[in-house]
Amino acid sequence: MKKLLPVFILFLICIYSHGQTKFLDKRDGNVYRTITVAGVTWMAENLRYLAKSGAYYFDNDKNNIPVYGVLYEWETAKDVCPDGWRLPSGSEFRILINYLSTWGKKASDPSSFGIQLGGMQDYEGTFSEMDESGYYWTSTEYDKNNAEYFSYLIIDDKPIIDISRKEDISDIQGTEKSNKYSVRCLKN
Repeated sequence: MKKLLPVFILFLICIYSHGQTKFLDKRDGNVYRTITVAGVTWMAENLRYLAKSGAYYFDNDKNNIPVYGVLYEWETAKDVCPDGWRLPSGSEFRILINYLSTWGKKASDPSSFGIQLGGMQDYEGTFSEMDESGYYWTSTEYDKNNAEYFSYLIIDDKPIIDISRKEDISDIQGTEKSNKYSVRCLKN
């Protein structure tokens, strides 16, 4: 046992020096990797909490939850993060984009945001784009029907990272709040 203690301490030092830790969601027992970027701690996995309403899983198949997380309507996404965590704003996603060098899908990479391409479900109920794109809600509301989102798409084997910002294009209206997108929580 005494021989394992130094190895365990070294392991913890390595994890913390890269800004990666784990978080236990006491509501359901799910454990999430986290990553600290620019002094802010993010979940490095899609939220898997099944809220009582406004929460869905791709193709209505519960087997997709461990890999891709849960898809949420915007109203649910605003309040679904565990205590001490919250839905990030569009501005906070922009900071993440500017600082993060590794978006990769490898959960074992401590400097990776661990993008999970969980697709989406549109307002008509159609699931699409699993393994092709990840759409993430922000807390930024545009109007009573639309909100801002962050997207990570793979097009021609190249990642495209974007935020639906009115500042970029004046007629952008975000997306309908009834669409179902993934959630990444930010520590308060």
